[in-house]
Amino acid sequence: MTAIICLHVPVPGPGMAPPVARALPAGVYWRRRTVVASAVALMVFALAMLGGGLDVMYPKENQYLYERIVAEGALISVVPSGTRPLARNFPCRNRLISGIARGVVIVEASPRSGSLIIARMALEQGREVFAVPGSAVDPRARGTNHSIRQGAILTESAEDVFKALNEAERTPLKEQEPID
Repeated sequence: MTAIICLHVPVPGPGMAPPVARALPAGVYWRRRTVVASAVALMVFALAMLGGGLDVMYPKENQYLYERIVAEGALISVVPSGTRPLARNFPCRNRLISGIARGVVIVEASPRSGSLIIARMALEQGREVFAVPGSAVDPRARGTNHSIRQGAILTESAEDVFKALNEAERTPLKEQEPID
C-alpha cells in the first residue's frame, strides 16, 4: 500500500519538508506554502484541503500553487463554492485531513498550534502521529517535543515514517472478543 502522509509545516518551514516529500511515493500535503511548494516543485502529487470554497483562492499570493495543484493534483473543500475561509470551517476540514492520512508528521508546533489539534484528531482516528524534535529553547518546538513525550514517533527522516508505517501494516489483527 502506498504511504499517504499529511505534513504540517509553518511558513517558513524547516528544511525537513522537501526531503520527506521527495521520499514519499504519494503524499497529502496540507497547509502553508512551504510544503505545497515542495510537493509541486518535486512533482509529487499534491492534495490541498481548503478551508474555503474551491473557487476561493486564499491567500492571493498562492495563485501559482493553486493553479499547479488544479492542473496536477487535487483540491478538496468541505464547504460550498463561494465560501470564504472561516475559522468555523477548519475543524471539519482538519478531521478529514487526519482521516485520509495514514500518519501525520508534525514538523513544528507551538503549544497552541493547530498542528496539535490535527495530531489529536489523528490519534482519535487510529492514525500514527510523527513529530520532528526541536530545540528546547525554541517556542515553536514546544508542541512537537511535548508530542514526543506523550508518545508521538520521534521523526528525523522519511525513513522513520516508512519504518513505522511498514511495522503497523505487519501487525496482525487480534480476534475480536464477543460482545455481551
